[in-house]
Amino acid sequence: MTSRGPIKTDTTTPVYDADAHICEPPSVWTEYCDPKFREHILRADLDANGRDVMVIEGVDQHTAVAQACIPGAYGNPDITWADIVPGSWNPAERLKVMDDEGLSAALMFPSLDLLAGDINDPEVAAANARAYNRWMADFVSEDPNRLFGMGVCPLQSVDAAVAEIAFMADNGLTGLTFRPERYHGLQLYSEEMDRVWSAAEDHDLTVGIHGSFGSKMNSFARTRYDNPFYVHMVCHPFEQMASVMEVVCSGLLDDHPRLRVGFFESGLGWLPYWLERMDEHKETMGMLVPRLKREPTEIFSDQCFITMEAGEAEAFAQVAGMGLAHTVVWGSDYPHYDCTFPGALAELDESFVKIGRTDLREDVLYDNARRFMGLG
Repeated sequence: MTSRGPIKTDTTTPVYDADAHICEPPSVWTEYCDPKFREHILRADLDANGRDVMVIEGVDQHTAVAQACIPGAYGNPDITWADIVPGSWNPAERLKVMDDEGLSAALMFPSLDLLAGDINDPEVAAANARAYNRWMADFVSEDPNRLFGMGVCPLQSVDAAVAEIAFMADNGLTGLTFRPERYHGLQLYSEEMDRVWSAAEDHDLTVGIHGSFGSKMNSFARTRYDNPFYVHMVCHPFEQMASVMEVVCSGLLDDHPRLRVGFFESGLGWLPYWLERMDEHKETMGMLVPRLKREPTEIFSDQCFITMEAGEAEAFAQVAGMGLAHTVVWGSDYPHYDCTFPGALAELDESFVKIGRTDLREDVLYDNARRFMGLG
């Protein structure tokens, strides 16, 4: 493990924001991308009417993206990618935001590139990931003790994914992220995917599975709904429940005992029910998953993490009551439209007070985050 990041002292405990976001500036696709692919990778643009759109493989997706990436902006049709806040793409400005919010360190996930799973061509997906990861490496280099980056993993090709994981490790990134949906049908517990898990484990990179709405990948939400209200309601928790089941019940974590896997931005209210249900299924139907040797709750406790939102005080209390408080980290979700800004940390502290568990604040905001991030 690498000893990085702010360390607690006798008088202070640093606060780690374990699920923050950046917004990709145009330089990702104009400068950081290999010239051959600049017209093909994921980018934000304007349509013929001057409206904000996302373009993938040169095709207008008719999806407005900026309004989802600016605090309080959702539903404003006049917002464009030119309006993204400086703290979302300029590292010096981000550090100022963190100072104002009382955050010592932040682990950054993408915004536009949460939709990189929509790229169909594996070559384009690989070029897209490399452009993003080059930029993110430069972003965190502004202050490697406070800024940490998750790299985009192009699962459209396992060969490309394994190569990109090595690039992330060599360029100072903390982990890799991909969506919970299946890339070209790839199952998380498949023999082919085992190469990705091995690469992450061998390079000591954290894995953060992180979804979003707006994607056109095959999913529980997209096969049923078009209305973004319904899609957003379903996409985060349903897909993550499936991912937890695949990662835990397949037994793959026994094969990769040094792997750390986080399930992000889906809340945690569903977790106690889901773990209990998986434990019950192992007891009654375990012969159908012969690689599953231990209880699912035990496996989750040993190697998995999940993010809590500030308003989930009672749900967190239930998770803590199961002896799983050590699996919970917190993220501000800044600068996305539904984040609390300013005052995200203050809102979380109110939740700890509400349930009488201020004793677990340091665990969530410091110890658990550092362990998830692989920091010494």
